[in-house]
This record gives sequence, C-alpha cells and structure tokens, in this order.
Amino acid sequence: MASLRRIARALKSPKLQSLLHNQSKLGLLYSLSGSNDRRFGDACSFSSHAHREPKKGGIDLSQHPPERIRNFSIIAHVDHGKSTLADRLLELTGTIKRGHGQPQFLDKLQVERERGITVKAQTVTMFHEYRIHGHGPDVCRAHESATFLLNLIDTPGHVDFSYEVSRSLAACQGALLVVDAAQGVQAQTVANFYLAFESNLAIIPVINKIDQPTADPDRVKAQLKSMFDLEPSDCLLTSAKTGQGLEHVLPAVIDRIPPPPGDRSSPLRMLLVDSYYDEYRGVICHVAVVDGMLCKGDKISFAATGHAYEIAEVGIMHPELTPTGVLLTGQVGYIVTGMRSTKDARVGDTLYHTRTTVEPLPGFKPARHMVFSGLYPADGSDFEALNNAIERLTCNDASVSVSKESSAALGMGFRCGFLGLLHMDVFHQRLEQEYEAHVISTVPTVPYIFEYSDGSKIEVQNPALLPSNPKSSIRASWEPTIIATIIIPSMWGLLLLCALTGGGSSWSTLLLTVNGY
Repeated sequence: MASLRRIARALKSPKLQSLLHNQSKLGLLYSLSGSNDRRFGDACSFSSHAHREPKKGGIDLSQHPPERIRNFSIIAHVDHGKSTLADRLLELTGTIKRGHGQPQFLDKLQVERERGITVKAQTVTMFHEYRIHGHGPDVCRAHESATFLLNLIDTPGHVDFSYEVSRSLAACQGALLVVDAAQGVQAQTVANFYLAFESNLAIIPVINKIDQPTADPDRVKAQLKSMFDLEPSDCLLTSAKTGQGLEHVLPAVIDRIPPPPGDRSSPLRMLLVDSYYDEYRGVICHVAVVDGMLCKGDKISFAATGHAYEIAEVGIMHPELTPTGVLLTGQVGYIVTGMRSTKDARVGDTLYHTRTTVEPLPGFKPARHMVFSGLYPADGSDFEALNNAIERLTCNDASVSVSKESSAALGMGFRCGFLGLLHMDVFHQRLEQEYEAHVISTVPTVPYIFEYSDGSKIEVQNPALLPSNPKSSIRASWEPTIIATIIIPSMWGLLLLCALTGGGSSWSTLLLTVNGY
C-alpha cells in the first residue's frame, strides 16, 4: 500500500505533469508535420491517440502541404455568371449535392438574392482528387492521384464593391477571369483584371455562357488578347448553366496557379481578410495563414491594436463553418476568439502568436469614399439601437466610414461615407432587413473644398456645416473629378453623353479604341 501511495504522489507531481503536457504537444506537431523520421515518432509514441489520429469523419489538414493547396478567386463583371460557376465547382468537388440547396449557394444575404448580385465575398474550401502528370517534384510521383485543397473566393462584380475584391485577391495566388461570351469585356472586367494583375496573380480566362444563341467566343478571345494580352489558346470555354466545359476548370486551376508561398517552420503570421459579427460567438474572422501554424488554444495578438486573444475555435468553410482544430501554412479558414468589439477586427491586420516578433504584412489600401449621406433614426429614442446596428454592420462592411453628427430637424445621427450609390442603397437595405432599423437618409452628397480670400481651406461633406465667415469671402470651390479611360465599340454619341453628365473630354486624357476594342 505504501508503494502505491508513492506512485500516486509521483504521478501527481508538477514536473511529471509538465513533461507529459510537453510531450503531448510534441506528438501533435509530429502528427501535423507528417514526418517520416522514425526516431522522432518513437519519442512521441506515448502521446494521446486523439492527437495522432483525426476523428472519424473529420478533416485532417496535415495531409495537405502547401504544394497541394490552391487559393483562387472568381472575378468578373456583373451578371457574367460568377456565382453560377461557383455552384458548379462546389457540385463537381462534392462540397454540395447536385440539385440540393438554393441556387447561387454562396450568395447568403437577403439583399443579394433580391437584387441578383453579389455584395459580400464568400470563401469555401473544396477537396479535389487530381492525377498529377509530373508537375512539382515534392507533390507526388508522376501519374499518381493526389487530393488537392482548393480555397475558392466568390467576389462581387459591381464597381461599388471593388474593395471586397481587393481584399479577396490578397489571400489568393490566382484568379478565374470570367467573361460573358455574348456581352464580352465590360467595365468591371477591365477593373478586376488590373486588380489581379497588380497583385501579381496567375489569371485564367474563362469564357462563360457559350450556350447562348448570341455567344461569340472568337470575338471575346480577340478582345482578351487585344486588351489584356491573354492568349486565345489559354481561354476555357464553359457554360455554367449546362455544365459544358467545366471539367477543364479545376485541372487548369491546379496546373496554372502556383501553390501559396510560406514557411511552416517560421513564426505564425496571418492576414485578416474579412470578419463578421455572430450573435452567439462574437466576431468571426476569416484569415489566410502566410507562415507558421495555428492551433486551438493558442494565444494570438493583433498587430494594429496589440490586443491578445485565445483561439476558442479554428476551422475552414466546407461549405459552412467546420472546426478542424488547426490551420497550416497556405490555408484559408476562420477563427473564433470570443471578441465582442468589432473595432479590434481591422481588415488587413496581421495576426501572430503572442510573445513573438514578426514583420507585419502589407495589408490593404484604405477605401476611398465617393458619396456621403446622413442616417438618422425615424424615432429619436432609437439612436442607441441604430448605433449598435451600424457598428455590427460595419464589421461586415469595413469600407463604410461612420461619424456622429446632429441636425436641428432630425436630431442625433450619423454621417456615412460609401463607395457609390449602389453601395449606399445596399447598406440602407441591410440595416432594415438584418437589424430591423428604421432610418431616415439624407440626399447623398460629395465632399467639397472651399477656399476663402484669406487663403484658408476647408473640406465640407455636409452643406449645413459650411461655416459663414463675414471677414473673408469664398474665393474658389472644388468638387471631386476623375480621369477615366473609356473603351467603346464606336464613337457615336460619346462626347454628347459626356457633356450631358457634366463631364468634359480632353484628348490628352480620353483614350478611345474604336471598332474592335
């Protein structure tokens, strides 16, 4: 009996408990690294079986090194078939069942379904088995099948939501440039191409809707060659509606898009790509792991604020939130930290392990607001409710600027900056639908700059706030202007249209490409 008591005391000693804990973490790292070193495996052989073997039916991300990961986005003009193409890819990989669920599966907002447009970029992880033909010596032997992890991001197509596109491209190494076979290259096709080009992404042109009677793929190929120098032989001809040609899309993604860079042995660095507020779990952050690895229970810090949080849940979107317990280099997923304040989740921030020193990631360019409007509660007593609603919604839409203001007629309210008129309209609709907020919005305006006779200048976003200065008069005023490149098939009516819309044309800044783009 005395010997049994001594053994029990020894098992409860702090030193032995610490040793067992460290060995257990060592076994977890071994199981994730996939090492073939037998000596290392023998040292970890007594670690928890649950760490070395994933749960039945679970997802083992350690089986997907960076060489077997592809992160790509779908970019296009409005109504060129991005969301339908994303649906077909989800069905091809078995992520969703064919014929089950709603069309445009990744368009989850009510406003997206009512308007038929994509407002919020959505991420989903797919797994696809592909036979390698000798590409990449580290991946597998030639002509051997391998399962690839594909992170797809479906992006908006309207110019007002280009900020969503730029954030999505930061987590990708390639993009599918979808073009309507009948409509051809349009405004956001050009804008999104240059966003991807400036991000140094591999671009795969996809000519969609070839089943339409007015489809002209050869004309679209000539446009892509003339405007973007994309070879006609590289274009994929598809119809997301009928499924024609879709079998070539995923092999092209694997062959043409490079794997994500990064070093698993380096300290953790993650890019905060997106975030949204959940009523029960707080702020959920979408992150892209650039270096290192992240496990549940780790403590991470935000470079912008310095605040530290413990990881309560980590996983991937497959297609809904699926806990995995770990995220490795090159993977895109989500984290739950219990964060309740949306101000700490700054999109573009760098996340890293607490008590480590890392070089912050570049982040994103700040959004440039084009339109300003005042928002006031219909009932003055609902100001705090509107304040909470706007704070939560701006977590989902970081491109909106908000500042408090007051009006003699409407009381306390907010001055909000938007990227455009559609962006403003969608924001108002989401406030009403998602948060049941009844708001009064003022006429949208643009910021003006006034110069007084004494040389002072002031920027005014609200006409009511223009101060009167009896000692000096206004010498000049400026309003925002743009220098635009207009690409049209013919010149008919162009200059008249520019004049009617208040724009002037200067042949030194107006580029016209006539007949053939």
